[in-house]
Amino acid sequence: MPDQPLEVRKGEELDLVRLNRYLSGFPEIREARDQMQFPGGYSNLTYLLKTRTGEFILRRPPVGAAIKSAHDMGREFRVLSLLRPHYPKVPRPILFCDDPEVIGAPFYIMERLTGVILRPSSLKELKYSPAEMRALSEALVDNLVALHSLNISSTNLSQLGKPEGYISRQVEGWTKRYRAAQTDSIKDLDELSSWLVAHQPRDGTPAFIHNDYKYDNIVFRDMSPEIVGVLDWEMATVGDPWMDVGASLAYWCEAGDGELSRVFNISWLPGNLTRRQVIERYMEKSNRSAENLLFYYVFGLFKNAVIAQQIYARWKLGHSKDSRFGELIHVIRDLGRRGHETIEHDRI
Repeated sequence: MPDQPLEVRKGEELDLVRLNRYLSGFPEIREARDQMQFPGGYSNLTYLLKTRTGEFILRRPPVGAAIKSAHDMGREFRVLSLLRPHYPKVPRPILFCDDPEVIGAPFYIMERLTGVILRPSSLKELKYSPAEMRALSEALVDNLVALHSLNISSTNLSQLGKPEGYISRQVEGWTKRYRAAQTDSIKDLDELSSWLVAHQPRDGTPAFIHNDYKYDNIVFRDMSPEIVGVLDWEMATVGDPWMDVGASLAYWCEAGDGELSRVFNISWLPGNLTRRQVIERYMEKSNRSAENLLFYYVFGLFKNAVIAQQIYARWKLGHSKDSRFGELIHVIRDLGRRGHETIEHDRI
């Protein structure tokens, strides 16, 4: 069940004439003969380029995106370039272009990793037993521990972020992004924003963090729990690793979370670790202990709501015709509700 590209969505086609004029200076690629688009994901656009020398992946910001820091192609390329020598489970970066005249936006090209990506849209094809799902979920947690164990000094990954004041900047930044993209009045999210400001913990020992770590950003080898790749590094930085755990937990829906939560992950399928078991395994494998877990989880829910709000706002303004985006308002409201109930019941 490898991740398969489809025909490019209308209005999101690449100008292959201009692109190939640029690529002619890169012998490894030279000329793209065909383009296809990966349908999964809600943020940056991901294309498959077919060439005489092989298949490559091109990533560019979504049409109409105005949030530069969230769609910085140059930074994502830099992350891959710094990370790959120390963590081989990332695609090899090949080139970065910051000239918007080529395809209308900055972009980068990397190698294609082949394997299985487990998306909610693939549920009909999923044939994993509960025992196999447990092994997959355990591998997911263990790999996050491995990422957080990288030495940020010797790898030079420390240059990717400023860990001092990281939590405070995150709360302030994502609140500003929500206000800038807000289209509807949602009381739960307004209250979550105020709660997060009032309950910020101190920054913990910094680590390299992914910030969008979930099943559909992981490439597994065939039907095994072996991870061959981790994708989508646009929000990677250096900061408190528990913020990364909280972000993953916010995606980690369980059977009782409701139907809307299942859009994010397949973690509700039988056999998966529960959120509490994820926390316990992470602490056991990393030798890290944590207080304020409620904060990290609630912040993850709030951040997911803001990301969905930014995408929904672009759809509402007519910058995208992707019908999935119009349904996100229901997900945004549901995330606000889950955050409110998490605080009310003091339970992750």
